[in-house]
Amino acid sequence: MGLLRLLQLALYTLIAVIVGYFAFLAILAIPFFQSQVIYLNSITLTWFQDVNVPEQWGFLRNQVTPFTLSTPDGERLHAWHILPLDLYRQHQETLVQDSDGLATDVQTRLSFKLLQDDPEALLVLYFHGAAGTLGSGFRPPSYRAMYAGAPSRIHTVAIDYRGFGSSTGKPSEEGLLIDALTLADWAINEAGIPPSRIVIFGQSLGTAVGLSLAHSLLSSPSPISDSRVSFSGMVLVAPFVDVELLTASYRVAGTIPILDPLAYFSPRLLAFFNTFIRHKWPSKEKIAEIIRYYHGRTDGTYHITIVHAEDDYDIPWSHSDQLFWHGVRAARGSSDLGLTFEDLQMEKEQTKVELGAAGWVATHETEDGVLREEIAKWGLHDRIMSYPIVSLAVLRAFRLNDEVK
Repeated sequence: MGLLRLLQLALYTLIAVIVGYFAFLAILAIPFFQSQVIYLNSITLTWFQDVNVPEQWGFLRNQVTPFTLSTPDGERLHAWHILPLDLYRQHQETLVQDSDGLATDVQTRLSFKLLQDDPEALLVLYFHGAAGTLGSGFRPPSYRAMYAGAPSRIHTVAIDYRGFGSSTGKPSEEGLLIDALTLADWAINEAGIPPSRIVIFGQSLGTAVGLSLAHSLLSSPSPISDSRVSFSGMVLVAPFVDVELLTASYRVAGTIPILDPLAYFSPRLLAFFNTFIRHKWPSKEKIAEIIRYYHGRTDGTYHITIVHAEDDYDIPWSHSDQLFWHGVRAARGSSDLGLTFEDLQMEKEQTKVELGAAGWVATHETEDGVLREEIAKWGLHDRIMSYPIVSLAVLRAFRLNDEVK
């Protein structure tokens, strides 16, 4: 009798888990909850900290200028402009006398003038991942990694998307693209930095935002210019192929699977559930279309670096393998449409550069541009973006790895 009761208890527990799981899936089909799971914007991770006081994260006085950007659809985005360290050193005496805190007019600040007036200034447009704010986690250390390769030239401007931190609004795929376009418009048309001196950096969710931005600006006229806008390069850290594949492999905090059980037991049911996903973020299509755009053109080339850590338990590095494959197929065009993922993996085994404990690098280069995949052994999901592998990738994206000392 005792064994029977144990079996009954186990059965009831299993039924409860299954019913609870499908109830969870039903909730995820509701747009509001789906948005919360994808963007996690309600989790600020900077509770009780004022993001208008960047010195809390170890920055020097006025090394970071907080300011706001207004979007065409009426939202207000919170932003940070981070000065490179050596440039700060050169102007420290004046900078410490400048006003601090949130800039009501960023153009009056010395930091803005140092960006706008320097014909050799370089600018990283920084798009962070889901959850948190500008000051969360490894984001502040990663801002320092942006300028590490050229500490007197590389400025960084990062934004909190709508609905994140103190930015107004609610996140959506369309809305985040508007936010990215607003930042690019500010950089090019207000700060006066030409696209040839701008690099797009994205991590996790930010890689999809960055790819969507670059893709949208290749149209003519572009949303912010009378002509196409082609940036110097892109650095994508811990990217994902699209939301459908991401949900099938994503684990919250690296441990709690969302749709992994469904993908394992019932792929057809997973495909049905994916029809309810409203936020697509099709990065594989965007990267392919960006690369195809440059076929045979004489007015520019692409430079895209994909960086991922093997111990990333949030987004498996297999997503970077997939994204690289879609990019390579696009780069080879009609000459190699039959290239399968397995074919490319075998090819990479012969051509990639092994770096021992540091990982490996695969490069696909044509006269139209360069696509790199850099896989590190360690770095987790977001710690890696503060590592030298990212600093060097940014430097390469500016095409300055041999020029800047």
